Amino acid sequence: MQVLIVDDHVIVREGLRALLEPCDGVEVVGEATSGEEALESVTRLHPDVVLMDITMPGINGLEAARRINEEQPDVKVLILTMHEEDDYFFNALEAGASGYFVKGGSSEELISALKAVARGDVFLYPTMAKKLLSGYLERGRGGADRDRQDGLTNRELEVLKLIGEGYNNQEIAARLFLSPTTVQTHRSNIMGKLNLHNRADLTRYAIKNGLVSLDH
Repeated sequence: MQVLIVDDHVIVREGLRALLEPCDGVEVVGEATSGEEALESVTRLHPDVVLMDITMPGINGLEAARRINEEQPDVKVLILTMHEEDDYFFNALEAGASGYFVKGGSSEELISALKAVARGDVFLYPTMAKKLLSGYLERGRGGADRDRQDGLTNRELEVLKLIGEGYNNQEIAARLFLSPTTVQTHRSNIMGKLNLHNRADLTRYAIKNGLVSLDH
């Protein structure tokens, strides 16, 4: 396994090299101090894995990971960082990184992470794996709401929005150039599709799904 180390701190690069070089089957083929150097080194050395920091001068690690993934997708990127914030983590995954390792983990864990990424698996530091699961569940719940909302026609969404804003059937009819009877039909269809039962339910649904702001 050929590894390229990318970090703007000399002491970190030296420490990683000292850790990895004695390992059987691991060869450190180069070092880089920035995202720009990482891109050049990947093209020149074509390593199996890039062990990359996020916060660096110039092109940061996330942008470099994205470009590597686009230009040389067979080269894997393992992010090695001090950042445990959600934004960094999810942005790294979206950029195409194959792993996310938080500084502070053990040397044995890091070597295991490198090997996992090199063989095509995904490695997530345990605390970050929990974030991914939580994010997945949140998106799943949001997706269920969107699926229900997508079951409405554009006209029904317009009617629902105006109901949420407090307009009655006659006012909605005037705004949309419809008859009050047609508005009532749309309203009945909306309640049937969404399994809602009254105006309060409709208003809560409209607010929850972003059709109406709380300020309004």
